[in-house]
Amino acid sequence: MAGETILVIDEGTTSTRAMLFAADGACVGSAGRELAQHYPRPGWVEHDPEEVWAATLACAREMITAAGGAERIAGIGITNQRETIVFWSRKTGRALAPAIVWQDRRTADLCARLRDAGHEAAVQTKTGLLLDPYFSASKVAWALAEWPQLAEAGDDLCVGTIESWLVFRLTGGMHVTDATNASRTALMDIHAGAWDDALLALFGVPRAALPQIVDCAGRFGDTGLFGAPIPICGMAGDQQAATIGQACFAPGATKSTYGTGAFVLTNTGDGAPLSRHRLLTTIGWQLDGRRSYALEGSVFVAGSLIKWLRDALGLVATAAETEALARSVADNGGVTLVPAHVGLGAPHWRPDARGALTGLTFGAGRAHIVRAALEAMAHQTHDLMTAFAADGATWESLRIDGGMAANDWVAQDLADMLDLPVERPAFVETTALGAAMLAGIGCGMFGSLEEAAAMRGAVETFAPAMESATRDARLAAWRKAVTGVLA
Repeated sequence: MAGETILVIDEGTTSTRAMLFAADGACVGSAGRELAQHYPRPGWVEHDPEEVWAATLACAREMITAAGGAERIAGIGITNQRETIVFWSRKTGRALAPAIVWQDRRTADLCARLRDAGHEAAVQTKTGLLLDPYFSASKVAWALAEWPQLAEAGDDLCVGTIESWLVFRLTGGMHVTDATNASRTALMDIHAGAWDDALLALFGVPRAALPQIVDCAGRFGDTGLFGAPIPICGMAGDQQAATIGQACFAPGATKSTYGTGAFVLTNTGDGAPLSRHRLLTTIGWQLDGRRSYALEGSVFVAGSLIKWLRDALGLVATAAETEALARSVADNGGVTLVPAHVGLGAPHWRPDARGALTGLTFGAGRAHIVRAALEAMAHQTHDLMTAFAADGATWESLRIDGGMAANDWVAQDLADMLDLPVERPAFVETTALGAAMLAGIGCGMFGSLEEAAAMRGAVETFAPAMESATRDARLAAWRKAVTGVLA
């Protein structure tokens, strides 16, 4: 039957992919392109928006051809790296400047000045976020002040997150953003569901440049670039999409995605609690104008640490090697790695922090360092679990996904260090799956999230098996190393 396949565009930090999903959740095709990371100065991270678009277009075309043509696609779902901000011309659709990536720390001083001036409490109350370079607002403020071509663009200027940029290019001019991505800009009042005038004034952002905020599922316009019109039917930031893909629909359900960074979200239902322990409150999804919320902890470095071990240090040739290396030694040999390469996220929020490798002896080898890198995933997640519990959001289990979750050693180490059951779906690309579920709702394939959850498929559970003394010793070494980094 024509039009029964969903095309998902998954635009990440290090790669862009297009994936085809059948209605039962089976991934029947995938195409990808790596994206170049640009580091013009220490702490700065940029993408070329035109490269992002070209890679997206190429991957989408490949999958549409594989599906048998545009008429075979029922709808498009988009999920994306959040907080990364793009600046483009409304008239030409062309990028006017580099995209400033979520990892970028160039606005640390601006955020510190605003914090010192007493603005953080008001920002947190409205947005659920903290004053940190991670979020889009300070990036926009910096760009408008430092890149003259943006100020000169006037009413021609469009500003948006990645999904907004892609929809504009796909549709030839529709300027929209979904509520989950909007909630990560620090410009949206997440309780009112709209851009906030006081926040726009604080960061000097012109409302006219911003997109319209819409639901996560619906019909957001058609793209005519592939031979026949295809409706765009679903949008969500990557972590919210993964939360949906993991079927975390009940309050208290918790997932953690281990991609470039690591992100934990706990569903809080229709309540948007204000964290007292440096976590974030965010929109989980918005359907039919109704918002569901989540508490979030963000770790800046996860899979990117393994990429660093491979590309910068040459300790591994492939990420897959890390599991065998971790198993080849009995323990970490006293080595602890704190991956603060771009600062520390929740619950510390120290953009000035830098990574540390401690406990080295002549007995420590390559395998110990690689194992310490993998152990850092569970250590950072444990810090978040402690903060969530202090905010009243105690985890009963953890659903994991993302590239690193495919590593059995990492999955078991998480269960051991958290002392919780860890659940991993057979298909770990739940970010793309969540976008497919939303697109399925938007195009009428499913009537609800619960109905769409049939796409999730089988899961595997890892049970904790570590002795408490071993766990306590590792956590003590971790806390000591983190204290040194924060000093």
